[in-house]
Amino acid sequence: MKVSVVMRSKNCDWVIGEALAALRSQTVSDFELLVVDSGSTDRSLELSEAYSARVLEIPPDDYHPGNVLNRAMAETTGDVVVFQNADAVPLSPNSLANLLAAFDGGNVAAAFGRQLPRPDAELWVSREYKASFPDSNRPAPWIVLSFPFAAVRRSAWLEHPFYSDCWGSEDTEWGAWALRAGWRVKYVPNAIVMHSHNYSLRQIWGRRFIEGEADAYVCGGRPNIRTSVRSGVAACWKDVKLSLQLGSVRALCLSPVRRIVGEWGEYRGRKLGTDRLLKGCKDSRNGQRVVMANHESVVTHNDSDAAARTQ
Repeated sequence: MKVSVVMRSKNCDWVIGEALAALRSQTVSDFELLVVDSGSTDRSLELSEAYSARVLEIPPDDYHPGNVLNRAMAETTGDVVVFQNADAVPLSPNSLANLLAAFDGGNVAAAFGRQLPRPDAELWVSREYKASFPDSNRPAPWIVLSFPFAAVRRSAWLEHPFYSDCWGSEDTEWGAWALRAGWRVKYVPNAIVMHSHNYSLRQIWGRRFIEGEADAYVCGGRPNIRTSVRSGVAACWKDVKLSLQLGSVRALCLSPVRRIVGEWGEYRGRKLGTDRLLKGCKDSRNGQRVVMANHESVVTHNDSDAAARTQ
């Protein structure tokens, strides 16, 4: 089985060297490596070349997750293509081997690994990653596929390239399609990487806005204020209980604000997606422009953060 690894990056010199070093230290070493860089101005390109990666540079304004992933698939030759974010660091020399072993069972379209939070992760981030990526073989029900560390079978991708209707949730859409088409998607808890984000309120709003727009296309349905309120209250109550258990006053105070911002962002994004569908709007960069105009900081990380959707 021929293997390719694709790593997306932008201004990640604080971590990409660590991610590449861990990748090159895997027990599986026979793979081609492509780094897709969307306009780094730091040492990311230099570090990528130091680890013998082929670098594909694209202008920042051309970064659209679905399109970029499709181009990366076309630029590589592996029967299985692994996606590892530049800020996702394998924590075991067997992480890649364990991920690839999932394809030995037949009819597997994709597999994704377990993401552990960074040591500096805030309390709410640690809780959500623990819930989203358990140590059992059964993933959280809201995680269909997560690309910070995942692998896709090329023959399945040829049946259904990554969608570009919206700017975000391309992993969720593709995983949902694979399951509907009769393929299997496997969660591999012993394919471990370190990956998490301490999002600011601006970043939370932007991330949930992008996901809300995509949900209108992937899941259907219209935005509903009551549903958003119920979801936010339920999640906030979990935060409150955990904060009280751990005696974290800071987490207790910030949780309601964070949940309100997140639910409002998702509602606004879903409304945009619904309106686009009703009007037949084909401009897939519309949501991206809204986010970048108001919350530009959200696009500093080129990944879909499934843990941010935890309920």
